[in-house]
Amino acid sequence: MISQKAKYAFKALIHLAKQPQGETTQIDDIARQAGVPRKFLEHILLDLKHRGIIASRRGRAGGYVMIKQPGEVTIGQVLRAIDGPIAPLSCISRTAYQPCADCPDEAACAVRRMFAGPYETQLRAFEATTLADALLGETETTDLDISRDIVSAEGHI
Repeated sequence: MISQKAKYAFKALIHLAKQPQGETTQIDDIARQAGVPRKFLEHILLDLKHRGIIASRRGRAGGYVMIKQPGEVTIGQVLRAIDGPIAPLSCISRTAYQPCADCPDEAACAVRRMFAGPYETQLRAFEATTLADALLGETETTDLDISRDIVSAEGHI
């Protein structure tokens, strides 16, 4: 489950992605249109700015603007920017790997093996789905053949 903060980030980014390229939008407009509390949105936009997804401009015509194309911003990038690592276990994380303190042998760990396949499937979907897909109302999950992966992981759907 994604956090409320991540949900708000996606709403704000989708709103910004709908604007003409290079056009700034003031934070009050984003908050109102996306239905996000302004005070909370300030922190979210700062996190996205630090990750190089959006930029801010000062002045009368200032506000926030997308600096990446919607097709370049993936679900995984946004989730990591807002919520941190997305792996269910630190020992299978690609960006925040750490061995588990209570596991003497990763290769023999049944818990790690149990989560590795489903996490890989989820990660591929998160990295293949972009803001552009949200704007079009479609995702690329059919290209990933997720149902096949789930069947092979579970033995059934």
